[in-house]
Amino acid sequence: MRARRLVAVACTAGVALSLLTITAQAAAPKEGLRLLVVRDSLTATHTWYEQTYDGKPVLGAYYVEHVDKATGAKTVDDGRLAVGSVDVTPAVTAEDAKTKVSAPEGANLKVLPGTGLVYEVISDNGKGSERTLVHAESGAVVKTESLVKHASGTGKVFSPNPVASQQNQNLKDANDADSAVPAAAYKTVTLSDLDGSGYLKGKYATLTGAKSKLAYNKNNKFEYTRANDYFEQVNAYWGVTEAQKYIQGLGFTNINNEAQKITTLGLTEDNSFYDPSKDQITFGTGGVDDAEDVEVVWHELGHAIQDAQVPNFGSSLDGGSIGEGFGDWFALIMSSRDAKDTATTPLACIMDWDATAYTTETPHCLRRTDTNLTVSQRQNEVHFDGQIWSRALWDVYQAFGRDKSAKIVLESQFSYSPSTTFEAAANATVATAKKLYGDADAATVAAAFQARGILK
Repeated sequence: MRARRLVAVACTAGVALSLLTITAQAAAPKEGLRLLVVRDSLTATHTWYEQTYDGKPVLGAYYVEHVDKATGAKTVDDGRLAVGSVDVTPAVTAEDAKTKVSAPEGANLKVLPGTGLVYEVISDNGKGSERTLVHAESGAVVKTESLVKHASGTGKVFSPNPVASQQNQNLKDANDADSAVPAAAYKTVTLSDLDGSGYLKGKYATLTGAKSKLAYNKNNKFEYTRANDYFEQVNAYWGVTEAQKYIQGLGFTNINNEAQKITTLGLTEDNSFYDPSKDQITFGTGGVDDAEDVEVVWHELGHAIQDAQVPNFGSSLDGGSIGEGFGDWFALIMSSRDAKDTATTPLACIMDWDATAYTTETPHCLRRTDTNLTVSQRQNEVHFDGQIWSRALWDVYQAFGRDKSAKIVLESQFSYSPSTTFEAAANATVATAKKLYGDADAATVAAAFQARGILK
């Protein structure tokens, strides 16, 4: 009955797959597999099974068949696990297992590969559901883990900074005064993927330092203004998390996919840096607090991204220059979601809020990605020479837009060597464009590097 209902839903949704095929999948599951659900997506039908052993579900195992709607081609993701020989007669009762756990809600027998028969006991002590595995023979607790998904909170941020969002080159830091920045510069955002601890700790970013100096709210509401030192912590958390979500949305699941360590404490200079030995980004508080400018956050995250893709990246002068150029460009493409490209605050003008503390000309720019510099003008200093690389990437962005250019650049960086040259990295980027999109787009990328004198 359940299988028929699933088939009916799939068919009315317009699945271009025969009823006979779906019925066969649902009605005749493979030995040791139990049908869980049939899901329909834009391009395929996905049939999920759970692995069983003598009728007991196997924890951590799965089996799924994906059938392409257009071609009927089937691919299989086989996540079954080796179980061995397991005695499925428990020596411990479900009630005995539940006594091991505070506030138990249920207990079911399952097989844990490498351990044997266990009771899965679900409980909730007021902090969300937990799963405790109790050995069905000895009664010992094998493992306890939270089932709570990452929490979301709210916070106020600058996106990407007050100069860009307000189109105002006259703003000044005024020693962190709230009055220096109009209320309209603040944006209320969702802070996603928090761990629910009340601190700015989550799936993709975690603020570190003395707990007494870290933002905390048990309800995950982090709505501060810039006069409060917690404000830049919120800005940094949001910036890193949004960047990782964007990268994941492009299809990359293993580019710095971690809780990136961040601190806004301890550095009073007007400087920020990524330390690969600690895998930590530190933001300084001299001048404009650096983490108030999310373009600074995204620039520094660029170094962490490259270090995650290529261990010890940037050990050559060219590699270090590429690192700086990529960081500027990554800040640019992340800003392009919200920032306008105008003569007052050009998109290519990077970190223009932070730069108000030490520049007099307008627009205020720490650096630009649209210079006409070529390799013949390099000064053998990574920040200056990085502008040669970022201009080439700027041209790629101009040609293809945000997502396509980001895919090309991020994918290509997996092929860079730690001590790469401009030419080698450019050739790798062109080759990546060809693999992803073909000859014509590869030629466009090559032209961007040729214009900088990087390629001939």
